[in-house]
Amino acid sequence: MLVNTTSRPEGQRAHLLLPQLKENDTHCIDFHYFVSSKSSAAPGLLNVYVKVNNGPLGNPIWNISGDPNRTWNRAELAISTFWPNFYQVIFEVITSGHQGYLAIDEVKVLGHSCSKTPHFMRIQNVEVNAGQFATFQCSAIGRTVAGDRLWLQGIDVRDAPLKEIKVTSSRGFIASFNVVNTTKRDAGKYRCMIRTDGGVGISNYAELVVKEPPVPIAPPQLASVGATYLWIQLNANSINGDGPIVAREVEYCTASGSWNDRQPVDSTNYKIGHLDPDTEYEISVLLTRPGEGGTGSPGPALRTRTKCADPMRGPRKLEVVEVKSRQITIRWEPFGYNITRCHSYNLTVHYCYQVGGQEQVREEVSWDTDNSHPQHTITNLSPYTNVSVKLILMNPEGRKESQELVVQTDEDLPGAVPTESIQGSTFEEKIFLQWREPIQTYGVITLYEITYKAVSSFDPEIDLSNQSGRVSKLGNETHFLFFGLYPGTTYSFTIRASTAKGFGPPATNQFTTKISAPSMPAYELETPLNQTDNTVTVLLKPAHSRGAPISVYQIVVEEERPRRTKKTTEILKCYPVPIHFQNASILNSQYYFAAEFPASSLQAAQPFTIGDNKTYSGYWNAPLLPHKSYRIYFQAASRANGETKIDCVQVATKGAATPKPVPEPEKQTDHTVKIAGVIAGILLFVIIFLGVVLVMKKRKLAKKRKETMSSTRQEMTVMVNSMDKSYAEQGTNCDEAFSFMDTDTSSLVQSHTYKKREPADVPYQTGQLHPAIRVADLLQHITQMKCAEGYGFKEEYESFFEGQSAPWDSAKKDENRMKNRYGNIIASSRSKNMQCNYCLHPAGKAGLMLVLRKGKENNPPDASPHVLLWG
Repeated sequence: MLVNTTSRPEGQRAHLLLPQLKENDTHCIDFHYFVSSKSSAAPGLLNVYVKVNNGPLGNPIWNISGDPNRTWNRAELAISTFWPNFYQVIFEVITSGHQGYLAIDEVKVLGHSCSKTPHFMRIQNVEVNAGQFATFQCSAIGRTVAGDRLWLQGIDVRDAPLKEIKVTSSRGFIASFNVVNTTKRDAGKYRCMIRTDGGVGISNYAELVVKEPPVPIAPPQLASVGATYLWIQLNANSINGDGPIVAREVEYCTASGSWNDRQPVDSTNYKIGHLDPDTEYEISVLLTRPGEGGTGSPGPALRTRTKCADPMRGPRKLEVVEVKSRQITIRWEPFGYNITRCHSYNLTVHYCYQVGGQEQVREEVSWDTDNSHPQHTITNLSPYTNVSVKLILMNPEGRKESQELVVQTDEDLPGAVPTESIQGSTFEEKIFLQWREPIQTYGVITLYEITYKAVSSFDPEIDLSNQSGRVSKLGNETHFLFFGLYPGTTYSFTIRASTAKGFGPPATNQFTTKISAPSMPAYELETPLNQTDNTVTVLLKPAHSRGAPISVYQIVVEEERPRRTKKTTEILKCYPVPIHFQNASILNSQYYFAAEFPASSLQAAQPFTIGDNKTYSGYWNAPLLPHKSYRIYFQAASRANGETKIDCVQVATKGAATPKPVPEPEKQTDHTVKIAGVIAGILLFVIIFLGVVLVMKKRKLAKKRKETMSSTRQEMTVMVNSMDKSYAEQGTNCDEAFSFMDTDTSSLVQSHTYKKREPADVPYQTGQLHPAIRVADLLQHITQMKCAEGYGFKEEYESFFEGQSAPWDSAKKDENRMKNRYGNIIASSRSKNMQCNYCLHPAGKAGLMLVLRKGKENNPPDASPHVLLWG
């Protein structure tokens, strides 16, 4: 910008407006200026303004009006206004009427701090009450020297001079400014300014808010009146001045003005206490807003009078002056307003006596109250009668009596806490006790005393001698949490309420904590004492009871199965549902109970063998399978009061000792021969029985049966002889023969791949028989054997297992009685099978043919016996 002031009148203005800047980091505006004149007079005035957020222009932050030096000079602006706020720099030239030039050039926004001018930190808004001093603290980064000028610049308000400056470090200082005796006209925006030789630094705008202290418009309202108190509503919603209201005060004094007092108030309703009865008062409200000097002047006053109060006491020094046969004269001490607490009162003489065993009660009013020695005579009494006399001082609000012999009324003890209100929420080691105050309090309940004591426990080994104590609670508290108690223990709680006169009668109730799970001993190592392929021996340690004696111990065997998901940290969970070994496979359960025994059987650590094939409390401790991995858990259960708590610990693990075994063909053959012999014997018996019956009934039927059997033999002979021909016609494709399957659902024929059978889960089971081949499928079976290289009837027979597959006494065990419908699982020897086969297979006859079905691990031990075909 170049301004030529020649031939320009004084006061003309030229402006250069920079774009609006939205800066988010420290920056510096650098520019050069030039002032030249043909004379020594300045050609004009150069001003710099900073307008924030399109607000008012305000006063210049920098100007130059000195003598022209005809050289370019540099200046910098350290502006501390950041996003989201924005600002605009405006250069202004005002002509003076003299010839010359003023120029602005090379205006730059630098991305670093100014070198010769400090940068201000953000300053905060200030709020003060009218008449107070407003102090602005301006922190700056940079150095200041004695020649620098600092001031507080306002928009349309007065500027504030520097109060003090404090250097905080080598690169920073704090400047303080005071706006004194603030009024509403001083409210507005202010910013900190510093003028140095190199330029000017300005801060952000801060708001100065000036508030007027609040004053209520209306007087307080009277809510209720008592003898020594007044309930008032402040009625301070309508005010003159500014809020918010942070404090309220009530100022009151007697109508005579002898004294006054001021009390803070924390609600819209307030009770002024400790007043004189039957006295007139003036009450006003004072309001306070935040900050020093925020209390306004008192509002309009409320004028009201208190009620009469209950008399201070009854008459004193009651004495008998004269005694006659039919009258007595009494005297008492005179009293005034400090005793009556009301300007209107009366005095009654109350007396009673017995006549003929009946009590007579009389009252008389005494008018001799203003005398310095007041007295009263009671007449018409019976001679030789004991008379009980007392004086009653009454006013509109109450009455007080003098001493009557040795009886004196006063505040009494409270009643008992209702027993039905004493409720307890029980936990294992805590009881949350609740109750209600007595129905008859007879005063203000000031204290509750709770005494507790353990009276019994489900666990007889627990020492209850130290389970007692006493707790005190304030009158407004009707609940308490007792902790650190013993589980499974019954506690007796006794509660007494107290007023200023003492404790009332007690009320008692009992509650029982819940039992806890037993505490299992630590097993540092999971290495068993001994381990075989089918057993694991561990050392069982007795658990510690917690609130109830231990009922039973249980041994849980869990099978480790492969997991498809990613392995994560497992949380040990106990096993509350018992599952027998026999039901584990049916329920697809991963665990079963191997043993259960009472707690009395485990008083000290003792070994136990898992898989010993014994029964413990109805649970079969089945032998473990060598090719499977197991986890052994030991758990203890406590049962009491309808609760059952269980805790468990892992005591051992058993890995797979061997891979899944492949059964030997000899064992398969032996087991098959055993089953074949049994089936052959059964069929033989059935045939003989049917033959005897048929012979006895009809011999003709026997002859027909023989003819039928002869026809069957011929059919078998023809079928065997035609085997080669059928093979040539049907069995040319071995793949078709092996893939052939009968689609009839009742058929037991399967294709045979002659793989080795895997053992079943039951430890003593060595294999299962394959189903027999129907006569209609015999040709297909022979075709399959021919296609299989080196496999025929000879190899099929030799593949039978040798020897018996289980001990001779296995069938006698309880767990095996239901696994064979014939009540016997004893295997026959091969010699017996050979002898039986010899008997059943005469030369030249169709022989016994057995086809073994491929074994599966999930076949139950009690599978149906296979069909035996013979002719």
